[in-house]
Amino acid sequence: MAPQRFREQFDHIQRSMPDVPLAMGPDDSAQFLYEKGVVLVRDGEDARLVEDTVRTFFTEAPDLDPEQVRRVSPRTNRTGVTRIQVGDPGQGGAQGDPMVAHALRAVREREGRARRRLVSRNHVIHIAPVNACPGDEPVPAPRADGTNPAPAPGPAYDPESAVGVLVIDTGLLHDYHSWAPLAHVTGDMAVQETDGNGMLKQYVGHGTFIAGVVTAVAPNTDVTVLGTLSDVGAMLESEFGGALFESVDRHGWPDIISLSAGTTNGGLDGLLGMDAFMAELREQRTLLVAAAGNNGSATPFWPAAYATHPDHADSVLSVGALRSDGEYGACFTNHGPWVKVFAPGERLTSALTGFDTPVPYVYQHSTYDACRYGFGYACTCQEPGHSGVLSDEAAAAKPDQVMFEGLAQWSGTSFATPVVAGLVAELMATSGQRDPRAAARQLLAQVTDFAQVQGAHVPALRPPTWSSVSVEALAPSV
Repeated sequence: MAPQRFREQFDHIQRSMPDVPLAMGPDDSAQFLYEKGVVLVRDGEDARLVEDTVRTFFTEAPDLDPEQVRRVSPRTNRTGVTRIQVGDPGQGGAQGDPMVAHALRAVREREGRARRRLVSRNHVIHIAPVNACPGDEPVPAPRADGTNPAPAPGPAYDPESAVGVLVIDTGLLHDYHSWAPLAHVTGDMAVQETDGNGMLKQYVGHGTFIAGVVTAVAPNTDVTVLGTLSDVGAMLESEFGGALFESVDRHGWPDIISLSAGTTNGGLDGLLGMDAFMAELREQRTLLVAAAGNNGSATPFWPAAYATHPDHADSVLSVGALRSDGEYGACFTNHGPWVKVFAPGERLTSALTGFDTPVPYVYQHSTYDACRYGFGYACTCQEPGHSGVLSDEAAAAKPDQVMFEGLAQWSGTSFATPVVAGLVAELMATSGQRDPRAAARQLLAQVTDFAQVQGAHVPALRPPTWSSVSVEALAPSV
C-alpha cells in the first residue's frame, strides 16, 4: 500500500493541536489544512459586516443555524484579525467543513468581486511541506565527509560586521554548539527532542539543520534560531502573524529572515493573518527569504508568493529547490512565476544532532517504489529506501531505525531557502553592502546560471562550495 503522506501528517499535526479541530480543504484535493467551524476576518467594520452577512444567510437557508454565528475573542490582537465561529467545530469529519464553505459563499454572494478579500479560512501554517512535511526524512551522514555546502572560505565571523539572520523555525537541539560552525548561533532550544523511548522526534532538528546551512554559506553571520514552530512545526494563521511580531519585538528587525514554512490557500491574495506583519515588513529594511513549498505544484504558497505581489516584491524573495545535480528542479519543488530563484535543496548535508551522544531515530514514512510526482530520476521519494511506522501495515510491524551522530542529509525547499539567505548575507559581508534588499537585487542581477524546472528556464543560485551529485550516481541499486 502506497504511503499516504498528507493524511499521516494531518493526523500528526492534529495530535499536536488537540484543542483545535482541523479539516482538510478546500475539497477532495486536500490542498491545505484549516480550523473547523471558524472563519478569519479583519477586526472592526469588516468583522461586523461578515458576522451580519453570515447570520442573515444562515437564517434564510434551511438546515443552517444562525445561533452558531458569533465573534470569538481573537487569540492575538497584534494582527488586526479576529475569528468568527460559523458552526460546531466538533461536527463532521476531517474532509472539509461545509459550515465554513457556506460562510465564505455568503460573503462572496453579497460582496461579489470586492476590492479586497473580507474573509478566509483560518489556515494552518506549517514547515514547508510535501503537503505537510519536508521533502523527506533526514538520513545520517558521516561527520568526516563534512557538510554540503562546505563552509565558505571567508570572511570569518566578526561580531562587529556580521550580517543578522533570524530563522523562524523549530529551535535548536541541545548539542548544536558541538559543531564549530554553529558556535556563534543563538536562539531558542527545542521544547522536547525525544519521545518517551529516547527516539528523536520528527522535525525537531529542522531549525538546527537550517542554521548549519546558513553558516556554511555565509560564515560571517549572527544567526538566531527561534522555536516559533515547535513540536511538529505548525500554527494557525490567526496566531502566526502575532508570533512573527513577537519575534522581531524580541530580537529587532534583522537583515534577513529565513522562513521555511507557509501554506497554500486556494487564492492569489495572500494571508489575512499576515497582512499586518507584511505591511510592517514593507516599511523596514529586512529581507524575507521564504520557501516555495514542496507540493510539486504551481499553486502559490504563502508567504513566499508575496515575492511577486506589487507591494512586497522588494521585501520578499521566494526560493524553490534544485535536485542533486543542480540542473533541474527537484521533483517535489513548487514552481511557477511567483518563485523568483532556485537553489540546491535535495540531499544537502548539515548539522543535526548526536555530536555528543548518538541519538536513535525511527522512520515515520516508507519510501515509494517510484517517484510520487512522476519523475524518472532517483529522487528522495525512493532513495535511500526505508520503511516507516505510519505508512502501511508491513512497515509498522518493522520500521527502520538509524542513529544520528552529528550530520544528516535532508531535502526540501526548507533547505534551499537558507542557501539563498546565506548567499545574500555573504554578498553583504564581502561587498560592504548593508541593505539586504539591494543585495538580493544585485545577486539576482548577476545570475548567469539557469536550470530547467517544469519546462521553464529559471534563475539558479549554486554556492561555490556546494558539490553536485550526478543523477547516474543516485540510481537505485538493483
